[in-house]
Amino acid sequence: MKTLHYKTYLFLILAVVFFSFTQKDEIVAGLKTGNAEKIGTYFDQSVELTFPGKSGSYSKTQAVLVLKDFFSLNRSKGFEVKHSGNNAASNFIIGTLQTSNGSYRTTVFMRQKGDKLLIQGIEFESSN
Repeated sequence: MKTLHYKTYLFLILAVVFFSFTQKDEIVAGLKTGNAEKIGTYFDQSVELTFPGKSGSYSKTQAVLVLKDFFSLNRSKGFEVKHSGNNAASNFIIGTLQTSNGSYRTTVFMRQKGDKLLIQGIEFESSN
């Protein structure tokens, strides 16, 4: 009976880890293509967005629109992950976003809420 419990716990842990990696891959794909809607599916109810010279806390819907505006002015040419990590409380992705107007060091902050990894904030810092 104890073996069954251990196997169940192991399965649940592996499922959460796999699901987290899949969600991170989707977020990275959204950054590579400049797809604000795809990224927005992983936004929490409130999201902190930081751009050079501008920062704010937005509702999920507003954040998608703000990110869409950013990508319309800075067409994405690709995103390269430099570092990704996680612990019990949070997850993050750090990389370089190549755009039509230059490069941005990009950090995505996420938290596990239930079975979903939700974006709490994104920072874009000019690398030029």
